[in-house]
Amino acid sequence: MAEKHIEIKEVALNNNCPHCYNTKGLHLLFKQKIVETSFYKAITPEIKHELNCKTCDTAIYPEQWTDDIDRVVDYQKKVVDPKSPFTKLKALSWSLIIGGIALIGLSISLVVL
Repeated sequence: MAEKHIEIKEVALNNNCPHCYNTKGLHLLFKQKIVETSFYKAITPEIKHELNCKTCDTAIYPEQWTDDIDRVVDYQKKVVDPKSPFTKLKALSWSLIIGGIALIGLSISLVVL
């Protein structure tokens, strides 16, 4: 089972970086989880976020956030528009389903005869 994340939104923040104190480097990235197996591909409702400073190339973890950063991140969590969750069956799943239905139909026709 392969898990991936697709980027759904990136926001530049005007807050000070806790490491380099630059106001132009903070970027908040939202990602949505995708699960892919040999039977199906699904976009889940699970959203994760990362805060990075592009100036000093550092990941900013929630323990390092100031109150201002925390408020901005909370607001951005509310306005992010994720993709609708869905599940798509692959060809292997469809062939197993159709094969199962054919087997059931065959067994019913043999019982009737």
